[in-house]
Amino acid sequence: MSLSELVRRRPPGDPGSPGKPRGAAPPAPPAPVPTRKIGWRVRLKRDRSLLLMVTPAIVLLGVFAYVPMLGNVIAWQDYSPYTGFLRSPYVGWAHFERVFSNPLFVDAVANTLIITAFQLVFFFPIPIFLALLLNSVITPRTRTTIQAIVYLPHFFSWVLVVTVFQQIFGGAGLINQTLRDHGLGSGFDMMTNPDTFLILITMQSVWKDAGWGIIIFLAALSTVPPEQYEAAAVDGANRWRRMWHISLPALRPVIILLLILRLGDALTVGFEQLILQRQAVGADVSEVIDTYVYFQGVVYGDWSFAAAAGLVKGVVSLALVLGANKLAHVFGESGVYKRA
Repeated sequence: MSLSELVRRRPPGDPGSPGKPRGAAPPAPPAPVPTRKIGWRVRLKRDRSLLLMVTPAIVLLGVFAYVPMLGNVIAWQDYSPYTGFLRSPYVGWAHFERVFSNPLFVDAVANTLIITAFQLVFFFPIPIFLALLLNSVITPRTRTTIQAIVYLPHFFSWVLVVTVFQQIFGGAGLINQTLRDHGLGSGFDMMTNPDTFLILITMQSVWKDAGWGIIIFLAALSTVPPEQYEAAAVDGANRWRRMWHISLPALRPVIILLLILRLGDALTVGFEQLILQRQAVGADVSEVIDTYVYFQGVVYGDWSFAAAAGLVKGVVSLALVLGANKLAHVFGESGVYKRA
């Protein structure tokens, strides 16, 4: 090979290359290609089919969710349904002052937070544990059968759920009848005991809604490739190691998302579930914000005070969602929505 051919075959970055002097700076990167923004008319024409499909949902959401929000103006009025909100006198922040100075409302807030915290500790983790158990130690056919059985109570109304628990834990229920028949005492009535009411409503929530949570977490676990479990098993990882290092990290985004949404509903616990059992255990342990607003507004006719209490609840719930979502961003999770 001649010397001229050897020089021609050298790469351009070679110091000995005649096309680039020794010690010269590397070439500058190419300038980015400018992108042209698409106008809204072009996007509208491009996405017209999708927009047409979601139009009915947007109309329903606006009519039944956002238009009724205009009625919250009665929180600043001395509202009467006979005169309407256009003729009701304006009273400013008087009803909000009544809300924060009312001891019954404070007790309702305390009961709401206690119920939420108790169920967050003893109810929220149960679907996670059951989903991990079904995913790791049971065959797919058995898993599907158990999943269908535990999901069935989700379709029951709270009237039916309370009735079933009454037939089991009530004064004339199955447990008390069994205890009396075997001479083990007079039994107990869990349905009318204020001391066990918190445990009772948590048991009802677990029986009714745990199956729904299992489906959500099993769907998240189904996205994990089986090769990861097989590779971990080949490396000597037992079931607990595979669960800790593969399954739980896969569930982490879903857990954080549902936890954020649960915190947003911290001031909203089961209205129907509690109002059905309020008379049996008393308002001291069963009165929450929703039932308090219902009785003040609908039963007693204090519409403006109830609207003010509902607005306070809504603002606090929104703050909890935004704060929890911000905390999720700090820990590197997407949360309810991603950062811009």
